Amino acid sequence: MAQIHAIKRASADAKYRQMTGQPIRPLILRLCIPAVISNLVTTAYNLTDTFFIGRLGTAQSGAIGIAFSIMTVLQAIGFFFGNGAGNSMSRELGKQNNERASKLLAIGFTGAVSCGLVVAVLGLLTLRPLVVALGSTSTIAPYAVQYLTPILVAAPCVCGSFALNGLLRYQGQSAFGMTGLVSGALLNFLLAPLFIFVLDLGIFGAGLATGICQTMSFLILTTLSRKLGVIRLSSRDCRPDVLLMREIAGGGLPSLIRQGAGSIATTCVNIAANPFGDAAIAGMAIVMRIMLGANSVIVGLGQGFQPVCGYNYGAGKYDRVKEAYWFCVRLSTVVLVVLGALIWAFAPQLVEIFRSDPAVVEVGVAALHFQCVTVALNGVNMMGNMSTQTMGKTGVASFLAVCRMGLFLAPAVLILPHFLGVLGVEMAQSVSDVLSFAVTVPFQRRILRELSRD
Repeated sequence: MAQIHAIKRASADAKYRQMTGQPIRPLILRLCIPAVISNLVTTAYNLTDTFFIGRLGTAQSGAIGIAFSIMTVLQAIGFFFGNGAGNSMSRELGKQNNERASKLLAIGFTGAVSCGLVVAVLGLLTLRPLVVALGSTSTIAPYAVQYLTPILVAAPCVCGSFALNGLLRYQGQSAFGMTGLVSGALLNFLLAPLFIFVLDLGIFGAGLATGICQTMSFLILTTLSRKLGVIRLSSRDCRPDVLLMREIAGGGLPSLIRQGAGSIATTCVNIAANPFGDAAIAGMAIVMRIMLGANSVIVGLGQGFQPVCGYNYGAGKYDRVKEAYWFCVRLSTVVLVVLGALIWAFAPQLVEIFRSDPAVVEVGVAALHFQCVTVALNGVNMMGNMSTQTMGKTGVASFLAVCRMGLFLAPAVLILPHFLGVLGVEMAQSVSDVLSFAVTVPFQRRILRELSRD
């Protein structure tokens, strides 16, 4: 037992030296590449289903947009516990308090799986009225129910896999998190067309494939966390601890708000698009998936930044925190400019990949062009939110989290269509991005000045 403890301690000490001593830029790049791949894989789950379901019909494509709200809730739960425990865990590792970090890991994992079970039960009991409340038309609702049923059955594993991916990442083990998600995604590429077309299960087959693959990712991530983490997942550390649970809740609140607001905003988009028919809902659903892919690259960069920020903030090395922040802001802005230009140029072709209906393409291209104009602002928006969350500044991080998808987008998408018709739905996200940028900049300037003084 003493020998095992000594090995774990040596592993934690080596990681501490790496995170607080190695040059910032190559360190972040090494950590962010697996995180970017993990996020693109998560997007690939959605895009795979969107692509194959688009072959079935416009109503089925619209069902994906409705289901996106539920998937966002499951992600929100996983991110709440994964980021909430992970933020504190990385700071404790920076202080070399490894025993406390181990308890945070175990409690965060247990909380995610338990809450996923609750969502599964409640969702399955209320699924039909739920999809109607989320904006389904009478033609879309049956397909949304079919698609979501197997995904909700797998909800505990979905929440657990998102949480474990974050918990491994905050230890500086992004590659292990990537391994679990990529394995599930590769299986999904095989199972989705098999279930949809060969076994003739239609949209239910797409949901079944996603549920099976998320469960496989969960099993792989659980094994990796128990065997290969800097600190190991252990059932002995799962006992409830009020102080640690409160700390996890505070650290995870910005993620919960960010993802929860995203779910609300998606629902508002569906409701706003509903009067314009299935094509409008389907077009906006496709746009959300495409832009999710672009933004997931920046989220991955931020996730590579967060463990570096947490370790060095916990160790009191604020100059390294600032250096990492500015490197990520500059890099993410350049990447988004390039992605925005590419998406603008190929917008019609991108939408037609998923659905060639002219009405769907018209809505999708217009919305993509609007979002390409402002997408570069999200580098500042995202890094500001992630840095304040990792530093434990819960109030500021929570406020910034709710701005882009909740405080600004939801009202914009509900108000603008009354004056501009479907154009208001298409441009609402860009309006939200500009307003979020205007709010984020002053907060970040103040926090960076505080770090300079410290």
